[in-house]
Amino acid sequence: MKSLLLGILFILLIGIGGFMYRNALEYPTRPIACPMDALVCPDGTAVGREGLSCTFPACPPPNVLLANVGIAFSVPAGFTSAEPPDTASVAAYQMPGPTPEEPSEIVVRRFVIAPGSTALATIQGTAIGGASGEPVPATSFSSTELGTHRFTVVSIERFEAVVDTAYYLARGADVLRFDAIDRGVVNWDQSLDTTALPAAAALRALLATLQGE
Repeated sequence: MKSLLLGILFILLIGIGGFMYRNALEYPTRPIACPMDALVCPDGTAVGREGLSCTFPACPPPNVLLANVGIAFSVPAGFTSAEPPDTASVAAYQMPGPTPEEPSEIVVRRFVIAPGSTALATIQGTAIGGASGEPVPATSFSSTELGTHRFTVVSIERFEAVVDTAYYLARGADVLRFDAIDRGVVNWDQSLDTTALPAAAALRALLATLQGE
C-alpha cells in the first residue's frame, strides 16, 4: 500500500513538472517593452515611460506640476517656493530683492467664474489696486501672447517703489492670475518698462513654458 502511494505521488510530481516545463516553453518570461514615446517637460527636457505600468515619471526640477489647477511650468532660476499669501493663491515663489524685506515675487492665483458671469467680468472684479483698493481702470489692460497662450495683462499697482503686473489666463470655468511683484523699484512711474524688471521678466519666461489649458 505504501509503495502504491509513493508511486502515485511520483507520477503526480512528474506530471506537474512536465506541465510547468511546457508552460515555460510556450509562455516564456519576457521583459516589458514600453512605448518609445517621450513626455516633453515645460523646460524642454524629455522623460520616457518607466516601470511595469509604463507611465511617465514626474518631470524633474525646475519643472512644477500644479495638478489641482491642471498646469505645469518651469520655475525661473533664482526663485524658490514660498508661502502663498492668500486663499486664492495656489503657488508662490520668491527671489531675493534689493533688501531682505523687498523680495521679487511670483504668485499664481485661481478665480472661479461665477454662474452667469464671464471671464472678462472675473478679471475686472479681481484686478484691484493694492494702494487704492479700487478696480484698476480699463486703460491699465492690454494683452500679449507668450508660449502657446494669450494673456490679459493688467497693471495692478505702481506705488512707492512697488510694481505689480498681473497676467490673466481665461479658461472655461476659471481664470488664472499670475502676478509679478517687484519691490525697491527706482523710477516706478508710468513711463517704466515693467517687462525688464526681475520678477516681470522671470514671470514672462515662466509663462512661455506654461503647459495646460
